[in-house]
Amino acid sequence: MKLRKGVFISFEGIEGTGKTTQAKLLSERLSDEGCVTVLTHEPGGTVIGSRIRELLLLPEHREMSYMTELLLYNAARVQHLAERILPAVNEGTIVITDRFTDSTIAYQGYARGIDLSLINSIDRIATGGIRPDLTILFDLDVEEGLRRNRGVNKIDRLELESIEFHKRVRAGYLKIAESEPERFRIVDASRPPEEIGVKVWEIVSTAMQNLKLKIQN
Repeated sequence: MKLRKGVFISFEGIEGTGKTTQAKLLSERLSDEGCVTVLTHEPGGTVIGSRIRELLLLPEHREMSYMTELLLYNAARVQHLAERILPAVNEGTIVITDRFTDSTIAYQGYARGIDLSLINSIDRIATGGIRPDLTILFDLDVEEGLRRNRGVNKIDRLELESIEFHKRVRAGYLKIAESEPERFRIVDASRPPEEIGVKVWEIVSTAMQNLKLKIQN
């Protein structure tokens, strides 16, 4: 099995799971251990991606069609891969992204109801089928996640969707994780942040060792 020089890690989850904070903490821990890391996010991570992010998440854009939403996410991902992710991974860097393709499958597929085969076809064009080496899914009760975000005044267009929408997102994530157990690790995001950080480090440390063995072989 031929692997890229670096390691590609994604963090996934519904709103309010704390994954963004944990991604930052992991990046800092890896840097302290002497690793070169790139911390990024979707939609965004580039100038063009950030502009697309504004279009996608502004609350006043409630009239956006589901297909427009799907294509915009993929357009941002193409730029993200070309400009940030692939160059870094190919140079031997550890890339940590807050969201990637699994978010699109969960939100636009399972929650919006867009046909999964269509989403996969567009994804093959946008990413060439690239997937992270490791995906950590932060799982949390929907009501708790939305409550946390309201507590820090974080509101965007997707967060204004119904509770049922967000429950479909969570269920979608769990189905994706079940279908790819080798790539996914699930973390209970209801636990204290310090405990979650310890668990994330344990998962990543083990995964890094396994990847090194595969590369050597």
